Amino acid sequence: MEPTAFLENIYQESMKIVGSDTTIKSDLNQTIAKYLLEILQKSESAKAVITVILTSAVYKILNPEQDIRNHQTSIPNGYSGRTFDSKYITPFLKSVKFPAMAESGWLTRSLEQKIPYDANYSGAIRPDTLKIAFLETIDFIQQGNDLDKILSFLMQGLIIQRNTQQINLAKPHNLPITTIIDLLSKHFEAKYTAEGASRLPVLALYAAYQCLVNEIKRFEGKTLLPIENHTSADTRSGRIGDIDLVDEKGRAFEAVEVKHGIPITIQLVKDAFEKFKTTQVSRYYLLSTANIDASQINAINIEIERIKNIHGCHVIANGLTNSLKYYLRLLSDTSEFIENYVNLIELDTALKFEHKTAWNNIISKM
Repeated sequence: MEPTAFLENIYQESMKIVGSDTTIKSDLNQTIAKYLLEILQKSESAKAVITVILTSAVYKILNPEQDIRNHQTSIPNGYSGRTFDSKYITPFLKSVKFPAMAESGWLTRSLEQKIPYDANYSGAIRPDTLKIAFLETIDFIQQGNDLDKILSFLMQGLIIQRNTQQINLAKPHNLPITTIIDLLSKHFEAKYTAEGASRLPVLALYAAYQCLVNEIKRFEGKTLLPIENHTSADTRSGRIGDIDLVDEKGRAFEAVEVKHGIPITIQLVKDAFEKFKTTQVSRYYLLSTANIDASQINAINIEIERIKNIHGCHVIANGLTNSLKYYLRLLSDTSEFIENYVNLIELDTALKFEHKTAWNNIISKM
């Protein structure tokens, strides 16, 4: 298989394995796993080491007859690790935002010596624990054991490390409302490997409310409560929606529940009522990116009227996009909304690296 396609396959498989987790899933031999963890922990400060390890593992899989310890053509029975790295490994590492050298892992004095990577290797790899991990891993790779597991382990580790990184997100200003809605829709609906995409519509609505509470007379004296952790259960937290506003006495005033990819049904309306029936909330929005189940519109309207009569709360079921369009039209400056949304994306712990980079990618294609 062509090396670039091979690397992409391993990467995509590792992305699926990791998902939203923060631990590496592997039954790799514990001794070698310990060495790989040492290499991963030093991957930012010793980019060359992990680059050479990945190069050696990939080359060994694609060329099993090669002794990868002989990493230069000037070494008897050697191959050019630097050439293979410069052409395939380092460009791949850069493309997926993993730690990478400018050109090649072999452009460091500690790894470019013209002697095999064996127990006698004299390169000054520091600290000593990293040098031991490097040489033991090279020896393990040369034996040809569990090479696919080694690559999966390293890829998973790099993905997990990358997911914790903060990145600078684009904040375009003075965009037309139609453009903003298009950008948001693309961000919500992009294909993601990790869980967390259902959080994006919630953040968009919250960003809108952050603006609205300062501009709409209805919200004078009202407080927008801090957005809850994605995993917080409403029953435990005492909240009745994904977004909650309270009055001057701390009583529920308005709430929003957001569904992503789930059409609004009469059952969802009934479930929402169970959440707020003991409160004095006056408006409750049930919004979904999938809009309303057309076959249940009449039943939903009847249930909403029933709730209004017995409780007094006005339940509003609607498509999320339509609601966002309406909210944005009420704002004096939509740039503030974009600023809020991006800030929330940057800080939200439920979102992963791919959710954040997706936003930049979408903006770059405007």
